Amino acid sequence: MDWQAFLLTGRLAVMVSAVLLAIGLPMAYWITFSGWRWKFVVEAVVALPLVLPPTVLGFYLLTAFGNASAFGRWWQGITGHPLAFTFSGLVVASILYSLPFAVQPFAASFAAVDRGLIAASSSLGASRWRTFWRVILPLSIPGVITGAVLSFAHTVGEFGVVLMIGGNIPGVTRTVSIDIYDRVQAAEYAAARQTSLLLLIFSFVVLSLVYALNRRVWAVYPFE
Repeated sequence: MDWQAFLLTGRLAVMVSAVLLAIGLPMAYWITFSGWRWKFVVEAVVALPLVLPPTVLGFYLLTAFGNASAFGRWWQGITGHPLAFTFSGLVVASILYSLPFAVQPFAASFAAVDRGLIAASSSLGASRWRTFWRVILPLSIPGVITGAVLSFAHTVGEFGVVLMIGGNIPGVTRTVSIDIYDRVQAAEYAAARQTSLLLLIFSFVVLSLVYALNRRVWAVYPFE
């Protein structure tokens, strides 16, 4: 079993989840409470990875990361190396690919908060920032937990985008899903079976944790 691939995948998933938590919360807040009539365009862009084939998304990201694009040239000018086929490239691609798995649960939870409570907070003189931290976020904990955990689990199981952007460089871009693919290609079915079973158990535990935590949170905050 390639433990190096497991460590790299775990590091990737933790970084992606942390970034998505930081950018996903304000994005979900804007989607939920913005009155802009064209915000459905932003919602469609955020949800695009849900329906777009991973290889298609990976191809466009690979093109954007290359020297043929202005962004790719800018990145290489700053760092001295291209973004494609690096761990940094995997992080950026994984953030974009897992974005809806974080933003949509966040936004759904924000939308479920009683608008009367938000109005009451505002009428008492609380700023939007204070209302968010003292009213909206505490009442949205189940969705925040779900979004964070799902984005982590989704990153762990990525294959198409990871393969297109990172290739298969041991210790740099070789994730668990790529390792399983290589084992099958090499007819090493026993090793592939072991790794796949471990991922299956991990996925089951993660989903069970999400449902258990949400049930416990709702028990603590029995909104009616």
